[in-house]
Amino acid sequence: MTVRRISAVTLAILMALVIRTTVSGQVGKGLSDLNSMPEAGLAALPGMNAELAKAFVGKRPFGSITDANAFLLSQKLTQEQANAIYAKAFVHVNLNTAAREEILLIPGAGTRMAREFAEYRPWKTWGQFDKEISKYVGQAETDRLKQYVFIPVNLNTATDDDILSIPGAGARMVREFKEYRPWKTKEQFEKEIGKYVGAAEVARLWRYVVIQ
Repeated sequence: MTVRRISAVTLAILMALVIRTTVSGQVGKGLSDLNSMPEAGLAALPGMNAELAKAFVGKRPFGSITDANAFLLSQKLTQEQANAIYAKAFVHVNLNTAAREEILLIPGAGTRMAREFAEYRPWKTWGQFDKEISKYVGQAETDRLKQYVFIPVNLNTATDDDILSIPGAGARMVREFKEYRPWKTKEQFEKEIGKYVGAAEVARLWRYVVIQ
């Protein structure tokens, strides 16, 4: 009986760890965020310069990579030059709501990923993403694509790791996101988080979260 009891407890612990692992880190890692990286960092990107970086910062936050792309093209960059930037920095794409045009701006994604990303909605965990996308391109390419996307972080249940995966969130947002639970509306988020950061930063953070 003792052995069975220990085994059951151990299994429960392992299952909890697996669940935590699959839901943590809801924003892909590996690329800089065009909406939050320092101006000097932007200026050092391919095809950028100090003047363009300053203008780019003045327009942030961009609501999507298509908005950022349109701005860069309006500044006389070619699409090829913009694509070179996206190898190093990007405005992450929401897997559950992204338009086809956003997905197609992910380097190497192409029409097939535009179709597959939409087909498996709603996305809930990275484990789900690994399972479904690796069927088509293998795990290495799945991991590369993961850098460009995010699964919205649930404000009411997110772990510290989930919150910290949001570019630029940091320990303070971990504390504030958790302090005001239960979250009910976007207006509540804007009011409470707006006490600590400006409206532009509130808007940038809101892209990454969902209230459920």
